[in-house]
Amino acid sequence: MSVLSGKNILLGVTAGIAAYKTAHLVRLFIKAGAQVKVVMTPASKDFVTPLTLSTLSQNPVYSTFFDKSDEENEEWNSHVELGLWADFMIVAPATANTLSKMANGVCDNLLLAVYLSAKCKVYFAPTMDLDMYKHPTTTANIEKLKNFGNVFIAPSSGFLASGLEGEGRMEEPENIVSLIENDIIKGLPLYDKSVLITAGPTYEAIDPVRFIGNHSSGKMGFELAKMAVNLGAQVYLITGPSNEKVSHSLIKRIDVISAEEMYNEAHKIYSSINIAILSAAVSDYKPKIVAENKIKKSTDTMNIELVKTKDILASLGEIKKDQFLVGFALETNNEIENATDKLKRKNLDLIVLNSLNDKGAGFKKETNKVTIIDKSEKISEFSLKSKAEVAEDIFNEILNRIYA
Repeated sequence: MSVLSGKNILLGVTAGIAAYKTAHLVRLFIKAGAQVKVVMTPASKDFVTPLTLSTLSQNPVYSTFFDKSDEENEEWNSHVELGLWADFMIVAPATANTLSKMANGVCDNLLLAVYLSAKCKVYFAPTMDLDMYKHPTTTANIEKLKNFGNVFIAPSSGFLASGLEGEGRMEEPENIVSLIENDIIKGLPLYDKSVLITAGPTYEAIDPVRFIGNHSSGKMGFELAKMAVNLGAQVYLITGPSNEKVSHSLIKRIDVISAEEMYNEAHKIYSSINIAILSAAVSDYKPKIVAENKIKKSTDTMNIELVKTKDILASLGEIKKDQFLVGFALETNNEIENATDKLKRKNLDLIVLNSLNDKGAGFKKETNKVTIIDKSEKISEFSLKSKAEVAEDIFNEILNRIYA
C-alpha cells in the first residue's frame, strides 16, 4: 500500500519528447492505488496518444475546453472541477514553453487553466535540451514556480534528444512516484515518528494440537497500522495469529503466537518508539505445563492448571519515558469505572473502551463503538463506525494531545 492509495492525481502532459514516459507514469500511479485523470496540451498528442493514456488511466483524457466531436451535444470540460477534484497535480513532462506560461500566468489551453484553478499541491518535472534548461529565463521560471509553492522534480543527466549529453532528461517515472511519495510523507503529522501496534489474539498451547485463545480477528489493530502509515509513521505491527493482510514499505509486520512472544517483541523495540497502541487481545492465563504429546481423551473431565501471562501493557507503562501509551479495555459491566482504573494502574495516556453490550462492537465485526478516556479522565464517546473510521478517531485523539 502506498500513501498515494485512494488519492486523486491529475497528470498534465506537455509537448516534450519525454511524453512517451507518461504511459508508464500513469501505470505506476494506478498500481499505487491512485485515481488518475490526464490533461494534455494539443501539441502533446504528437508524442503520445490520448487513447493510450485513457486506456491506462481508465478515465477520459482532456485536452480542449469542450468536445467538438459531437456538435449536437458539446460537453464542457470544466477546468475548475478538474482542479478541485485533484489531491495532487503533476505536470510531466513540463516543457520550457509551459514552464514560462505557468510562471507568468499565461492561460491559452486547458492544462494551464486547470493549473491556475488547482487548489492542491503541484509538482512539475521539466524536460528540455541542456542549453534550454541552463538558460537564465528557464532558471528564473523554475525559481518563480518554487516560490509559488510548487514542487520541482529536477531532471536527470544523460543523452538528450539533440544528441548532446547533460541535464534536461525528465526524471524516470519510478523516481517521480518515489519523490512524490516521500514529499507527501514528510508533510504528514507523524513523519519521522515510530509507532508500535499490537493486534490479534494470542494462542497459549495446551499440547501440540490444542491451545487457549479468543475470537479476536486483529482487524482493529490492522486498521490502526494503516492509519498510522497514512499519517507518515514508521509502524511496527506485532500480531498474533490473524488472517488480516497489510502491505506497505513503512509497516514492519512481526508475527507471534503466544503472549510471551508478543511481550518479548514489544520490549525489544519499545525504547525507540514514540507511540504505542496495544490493541491485541492477549491471553491473561496460560497452561502451567504444556504437554509434549497430544493429550488423549481418557476421562470424562480434565483439569488444566493455569498461570498468569506477563502483562505487556503494564510492563511498558512501568518503563515509559517519553512514549505516548494507549491501551484497550473490553468490558461487560462497570465499563467506565473499570477502564479508568486500568488507565491509572498501567500508567497509560489514553484507554480505548469497548463494551460487549454495544451492538455491532467486539470481535470479528467490521464495526466498532468506542469510548476514549485520557489520563485527566476526560471521556469522549463515539458512535458505531467502521473500524477504519474508529482508527482515525483514535489517532485524532492522540494527535490532539501530542500537539496540544
